[in-house]
Amino acid sequence: MCGGFGLGLETGIDDGLLALAGRARPRVLFVPTASGDSADVITRFYAAFARRSEASHVSLVRREIADLEALCRDQDLIYVGGGNTANMLAMWRVHGFDRALRAAYESGVVIAGVSAGAVCWFDDAVTDSFGMPMRRLGDGLGWLRGVLVPHYDREAQRRPVLARLVKDGVWSSALAIDDGAGLEYVDEQLTAVWSARDGAAAYRVERDDDGDVTEERLDVAPPPTRSA
Repeated sequence: MCGGFGLGLETGIDDGLLALAGRARPRVLFVPTASGDSADVITRFYAAFARRSEASHVSLVRREIADLEALCRDQDLIYVGGGNTANMLAMWRVHGFDRALRAAYESGVVIAGVSAGAVCWFDDAVTDSFGMPMRRLGDGLGWLRGVLVPHYDREAQRRPVLARLVKDGVWSSALAIDDGAGLEYVDEQLTAVWSARDGAAAYRVERDDDGDVTEERLDVAPPPTRSA
């Protein structure tokens, strides 16, 4: 997803994630690796979640937890923050945190994220991890097949870079999401597109038989709500 506290947006995305966690007071683990464990980002996470959940965070920059898999499996929701996607994935792989996350996912923990935390699950993405101009990421985790491009309505560089990569045949298609929109997957299949901000949407970008790039706006629905 692309929205929520991690982008400074007051949306229902975070409420929807808590609803998916399935408990009145779910255990929520925040992963701030992409921001270099920014103290400001961690503080904003607790401000958004501490009153509504058993909130905690994990640091890999100053790692103190030996058994990362046990930590991840003991959550209801794992929320990955934004920042530098390439740096985040490199650190995850060094510490085996990608494997810990996969074990948690396979045990039924809800996995979510914003920006870097949204695109990392896919095969590829458009990223500014390597500075400008933007380029393809190249080595996402591949849990979800295909390509995801975030910040589609807020960062003007992303749309033309995506269009060029699709037109050149680097990718046959991709998904793109505005800030305030989110994609919900169940068993690696896209089941819903959330919109928690007026006008926020998701798009399927493809190359047609004539070599032209087309953009299809997907149907959206509000995020789920928590029962009383």
